[in-house]
Amino acid sequence: MAIDFKRGLALFACCAMICAGAAAATPSDAVSAFHAAIHAGDKDRALALMSPAVMIYESGYVERTRDEYANHHLAADIAFSKATTRKVLRHSERVDGAVATVLDETETSGVFKGKPVHSFGVETTVLEKQGDGWVIVHVHWSSRKAK
Repeated sequence: MAIDFKRGLALFACCAMICAGAAAATPSDAVSAFHAAIHAGDKDRALALMSPAVMIYESGYVERTRDEYANHHLAADIAFSKATTRKVLRHSERVDGAVATVLDETETSGVFKGKPVHSFGVETTVLEKQGDGWVIVHVHWSSRKAK
């Protein structure tokens, strides 16, 4: 996962909190920790950052719960993330009370299942403040092949 130094430090701090059982301090921390967990193959940590009622939209498909995602698409996401590099090109966060939206534009490259990958993606993540931290309640992924 390619990230700049400042986001790398934030990611390290957030991952340390999550590993210690602490909640993500900001919505962006939660999203970064989720992607770090996927890349590391840590299913439990990735799922802990998601609401049980999370809704995931991708390529016209819907997974309506954390359990559905865990039992269907999570393993494929982990395999893909381990084989590729995800670089955040643009990032923004908006917090409105106990709800936040994180928007990322990404570039992904690598080799997956013997085929080269080079794509651009957009990710919209909606989070809800629960206690001292943030949990993911909705993710919408979309991507296209680079020309």
